Amino acid sequence: MIAYYPMLKHLHMTLALVSVLLFLYRWLLALGGSVRLQQKWLKILPHVNDTFLLLFGVLLAVTLQMSPGQQPWLMAKLIALVVYIGLGVMALKRPARNQKLVAGLAALAVFGYMVGAAITKSALSWLA
Repeated sequence: MIAYYPMLKHLHMTLALVSVLLFLYRWLLALGGSVRLQQKWLKILPHVNDTFLLLFGVLLAVTLQMSPGQQPWLMAKLIALVVYIGLGVMALKRPARNQKLVAGLAALAVFGYMVGAAITKSALSWLA
């Protein structure tokens, strides 16, 4: 299974990039009040992508025999993921534009934190 690690890692990173780009696109549409946000593919594709993103993240952890209880950075990343999802929902669904703006910016900051935690292998993320 370890032989598949580079492929799993690159798939996970690619899916993460697609995830944040899809979020950014949907968020900008939501900020503008665009009806394009109701397109079927924009309602389905992000969920499919994020499902695979999570799946490959779990496969990476299993491949490296990591558990969130033993790796503080991984636990922090999982907690940040829950926060990111919550902020993302707020950024797309809140009625007030200023709430969408703040939630979207916060979601992007949390995404940046998750990237930093993954790169540095530290719960301090970019501060490590």
